[in-house]
Amino acid sequence: MDLLALADFNLVARHGGFGRAARATGRPKATLSRRVVDLESSLGLRLLERGARVLKLTQEGQALYERTSALLAEVDETAAALASGGATARGRLRISAPTLFSQAAMGKLAGGFALAYPDVRLEVTAEDRAVDMVEEGYDLVIRVNPDPDENLVGRIFLRDRLVVVAHPGLRAPTRGKTAPAVVYGPGADKAEWSIIKGARTTTLTVEPVLRLTSLLMVRDAVRAGAGVARLPISLVSHDVDRGRLALWGKVDEPEVALWALYPSRRLLSARVLAFLDYLKSAFPNGTPEELAAHLAGD
Repeated sequence: MDLLALADFNLVARHGGFGRAARATGRPKATLSRRVVDLESSLGLRLLERGARVLKLTQEGQALYERTSALLAEVDETAAALASGGATARGRLRISAPTLFSQAAMGKLAGGFALAYPDVRLEVTAEDRAVDMVEEGYDLVIRVNPDPDENLVGRIFLRDRLVVVAHPGLRAPTRGKTAPAVVYGPGADKAEWSIIKGARTTTLTVEPVLRLTSLLMVRDAVRAGAGVARLPISLVSHDVDRGRLALWGKVDEPEVALWALYPSRRLLSARVLAFLDYLKSAFPNGTPEELAAHLAGD
């Protein structure tokens, strides 16, 4: 059954004629008439008795009107309620975020967002894998330097950069020597790191003494004096400022970018827009210094 034709039939029945329904709704009289005829043809029933001046519902037409008018009114009310609620952030919001960002920053962000938007039920999963947003039901994902994906769009909301740090008691190696290193994840037994310090770029040869699967563990091991490490400046800037860690230089690599990704720019839900706006308010310039202040609770 054509719901549009059924809705037009209800208009005509409620207003008592094609002319009255057309004047009340601004719809063309000919369109209403054609739709009702199409409905009668599809049902194989005569719904209206058309007199010269009077239009009456047949018995079948009266029964159809009585049974569908309340249903169509409920559909209209539901659509109106959804439309009016579209501007209000509410419902479940599922986010996938990198493990480090989740552990270091997301708890504070999630708590503030929950207070600002009490009608949103925020769920955050900490994981570093590339999730399938649609298949796994995520509304938004946060990723570090993601590969291009034609099915996703998004925006950078934070930038960070890698630096080389060590315990203040650890001396830089002399030429031809290696430095003990705490490294993140698997890798070679020895490695060369290109470091920028001032206007100079130097090469540091390191030999891993610890391999850890968390950058927070790497930082803590470096604090304990186990070796030198490459870490985000946002994670160690306060330790450097307070003398707990020594800055050996910047890693000669591009900046790290954190992206908020979603399937489409069109018709983003109010809850996704609200979270994007909240990220922008938390990191208005998207700098490593803002992230460091956030991590430190400033």
